[in-house]
Amino acid sequence: MKTIISFVIRYVPRPLLQRVSPLVMKVFGQMNSGNDVTCPVCGHSYKKFLPYGRIARANALCPNCLSLERHRLMWLFLKQKTDFFSAPLRVLHVAPEHCFIGRFEGLKNLDYITADLESPLAKVKMDVHDIPFPENSFDVVFCNHVLEHVEDDLRACAEFNRVLKPDGWGILQSPVYPIEKTLEDKNIKDPAERERLFGQRDHVRKFGKDYAERLRKSGLLIEENLFVKELSLDKLKQHGLPPEEVVFVCRKGD
Repeated sequence: MKTIISFVIRYVPRPLLQRVSPLVMKVFGQMNSGNDVTCPVCGHSYKKFLPYGRIARANALCPNCLSLERHRLMWLFLKQKTDFFSAPLRVLHVAPEHCFIGRFEGLKNLDYITADLESPLAKVKMDVHDIPFPENSFDVVFCNHVLEHVEDDLRACAEFNRVLKPDGWGILQSPVYPIEKTLEDKNIKDPAERERLFGQRDHVRKFGKDYAERLRKSGLLIEENLFVKELSLDKLKQHGLPPEEVVFVCRKGD
């Protein structure tokens, strides 16, 4: 199972994966019935979550809604630490995740806009380097696991800062590796070399421990929130959560 999933993730185009995965995963879900883990996003329980990743992580993927560890943590963070589910908010969601789209679209308090350059799930075709909305347009911006792919991460963040309202906020997750400084070389074009250096063929940088400090150069205010440390070990196990994941919360800066 791990080998198959790793191969599919590496070589099947992402737009195709986004269309086909929900149907295929439901079959695996039926084979994995149980009550040992529960996804807080969709409420479904299983014996365990499915493996996922180029180097497959055990107990990662919810077969029903396709949430991963970081998505389940973000859901709980939004529930417990924000007014996202109750306040009237205009939301820009870049590269929207399958597990969130229908649920966020169903919230009557939200004016919810999905956007991406390639994803078939997004309704607005948009380049994050040049967001086609005026200043102070959004209360909330989500952009998860995108900034490691784009040519200029700071320009994208400057655009988020521009379109956020004065009291706006957002969540900007990316893979952060245990290296001191972000590794980046725009001269590297070969996919195999990018995978070797940056972790994936479509990554253009590997973020290090300076991730928050780096993004602050765009003008955004970045908080490294350790919400996960407030959760019990039983809760981490029940929902298959990453025990060390930082939630990078942004707010509009100068």
